Amino acid sequence: MKAITYSEYGSPDVLEVTEQPLPKVGPGMVLVKVKAAAVNPVDWKIMAGYLDQVTDLQFPAIPGWDVAGVVESVGIDAPQFSPGDEVIAYGRKDYVHGGSFAEYIALPERLLARKPASLGWDEAAGLPLAGLTAYQVLTRLGVAPGETVLIHGGAGGVGSLGIQIASALGARVIATSSEKNHDFLRSLGAEPVTYGDGLAERVRALRPGGVEVVADFAGGNLEATLAVLAADGRHASIADSEVEEHGGTWMWVNPVGADLQALAGLVDEHNIRVEIARTFPLEQAAEAFRLNMDGHTRGKIVVSVDGA
Repeated sequence: MKAITYSEYGSPDVLEVTEQPLPKVGPGMVLVKVKAAAVNPVDWKIMAGYLDQVTDLQFPAIPGWDVAGVVESVGIDAPQFSPGDEVIAYGRKDYVHGGSFAEYIALPERLLARKPASLGWDEAAGLPLAGLTAYQVLTRLGVAPGETVLIHGGAGGVGSLGIQIASALGARVIATSSEKNHDFLRSLGAEPVTYGDGLAERVRALRPGGVEVVADFAGGNLEATLAVLAADGRHASIADSEVEEHGGTWMWVNPVGADLQALAGLVDEHNIRVEIARTFPLEQAAEAFRLNMDGHTRGKIVVSVDGA
């Protein structure tokens, strides 16, 4: 099969199109014909060697954890899916080797969920990692109808989905961004506030009694979080471990198919959308990585693998 691989740590220059063996499909495994795969910062951080101390990797490595595709075949004792099923996954395995930037990927059945019918292939590929991150943070914080949630980093991939998920859970949402993205935040259902000096005062003006929940998807916001959190409020961050010293939760997304399936249901029920910045063909995956590394795009960067 055709795949994007790298055989040493480095910049996107180490990525190349190669021919690789078709993945084996063992017990409890599902072989997926990839339609689209999304680029996430963790992909190029692993490729650069930044996570070498915490992530096992086998060269040549196929990068990519986000995937949308069609079930090609199933292994022994994998009863939940059948050939032809349209699926998505946050396909993080125990080590980095056989990722989603390839024509096929083999994944444990437990990581898969059925693709939301309301999303196209590109949008579906951009949902799993960012969407699961937001969903797991907000559900662990126990967001309830009628509560007010402050989301730091509302215009980012995780934050933009977090706004919509929190709204779907019945919450009022206040979200931070630069002023140029305020209309975008409003379109998602949030009340926008500009980040930076005076943030706490601006949030308090909208919610004088403080907010019940703060979800930090950007980092560097602990002081503002504590300043606007209501008594007995809850907060979590995916970017700042110091929250644990102040009663918060430091989180890392887990590849749980059941959570992803619940998220997919919310997507279809509440018309949650995934913003796509740009799509590249598989052969231009290195350019997709460079654009993601630039950090100035709004929305997901997707690689189309099979005519998605």
